[in-house]
Amino acid sequence: MTKETLFEMPEPEEPQPAAPTRPDQARLLRPCREQVEWTPRVLEETIPSDHPVRAIWALLERLDLSAFYTTIKAVLGRPGHPATDPQVLLALWLYATAEGIGSARQLARLCEEHDAYRWLRGGVPTNYHTLSDFRVARQEALDDLLTQILASMMAEGLVTLRHVAQDGMRTRAWAGAGSFRRQDTLERCLAEAQQQVTRLAEEREHPDPGVSRREQAARERAARERQARVEEALRRLPVIKAVKEQQTRVLPKAKRGKVSKPRVSTTDPEATVMKMPDGGFRPAYNLEVATDVDSQVIVEVGVVTKGSDGGQALPVVEQPQQRSGESPEAYLMDGGFAAREDITALERQGIVVYAPTRPPRTTTSGRTQGEPRPDDTPEVASWRARMETEAAKEIYKERAATAECVNAHLRGFGMRQLLVKGTQKVLSVLLLAAISHDLLRWIALGA
Repeated sequence: MTKETLFEMPEPEEPQPAAPTRPDQARLLRPCREQVEWTPRVLEETIPSDHPVRAIWALLERLDLSAFYTTIKAVLGRPGHPATDPQVLLALWLYATAEGIGSARQLARLCEEHDAYRWLRGGVPTNYHTLSDFRVARQEALDDLLTQILASMMAEGLVTLRHVAQDGMRTRAWAGAGSFRRQDTLERCLAEAQQQVTRLAEEREHPDPGVSRREQAARERAARERQARVEEALRRLPVIKAVKEQQTRVLPKAKRGKVSKPRVSTTDPEATVMKMPDGGFRPAYNLEVATDVDSQVIVEVGVVTKGSDGGQALPVVEQPQQRSGESPEAYLMDGGFAAREDITALERQGIVVYAPTRPPRTTTSGRTQGEPRPDDTPEVASWRARMETEAAKEIYKERAATAECVNAHLRGFGMRQLLVKGTQKVLSVLLLAAISHDLLRWIALGA
């Protein structure tokens, strides 16, 4: 039965799909970047109480950093603009190194953007020039700081020097393979560099209005540095030539003609081409690191400009003795360090050497690997016999477990490729990495 209605109802229409909304029809909350915001912040509250930067700063306050202040000329009672606190610069570089940051420009940018670096800086003005100069100009102070850290950890019983392991780490240099030049090219480069220095000096008398004084000074500094690098390359050329001649003499006559002529880099004259762990040949430095086995604390570092580790055992093992006044009970090194002269000297100092022995060169000699040679000293003969025992082999396993682990940490600290040039600057960067590593080990061991 149909229900009657007073008015006639129209038939319902089917719903039509809604039309797409145009951007000018949408009701949105749009950004307003001209609005002033007042955001009160306290640096002390931006960093958690267990953050590593607090531990690094606390450890630095326990150490004597007076060596970093000796070159500051602005003193109380005399005119001069206040200098940036070296403790702040040191803390910034230590934390940046632990984070794998090796660029001064990147560190300067983080000092403006990252709360941890802003907390360390504490509003102290700094820039990448100040940071870069500080890193490479405080080598003696960094060396003294490493000594203090080692002495403090030994006083707390964290470092014993029971066993010390040494290893070399070949690290890519800043120079490229294309920067190596022969003597005639170096002489031509030197003449061009001298001409450029002279031309820029003449331009100083008649300056270009479109070039600022700062830019002009930067150009002159760059030209002088290039001239100095080319002159250093020419001075090192005879040394490289002598090494090439020595390599040629030990080669068979058929291969002597394949030895290339001596070349030196104009970017980093002290860098040499080495065989890298991946089998390739690139400009590099050989970084020597000695580590306490029990604590994995770095006790000494060194920089070598040759790829071989031979002859580097004595120079590195003597430094921990000077730092702490104590000698390690045992010294663990790989076969590259195992020169018989060094083994004799170390054994005579009361240091037990653990290093792999080399097999006989010929199988017809009838001599076994652990049998002493006729020209061996008693110390070397004792070392050969010791390394045939299972106890010595077990002790030697500690070397790889310690040295390779520390090398991996250093590579994580940015030591995959060096961003500075020259042995002295490389050593400063390596000391900074060693100090950063040791501070983190100090914290981990319960400082």
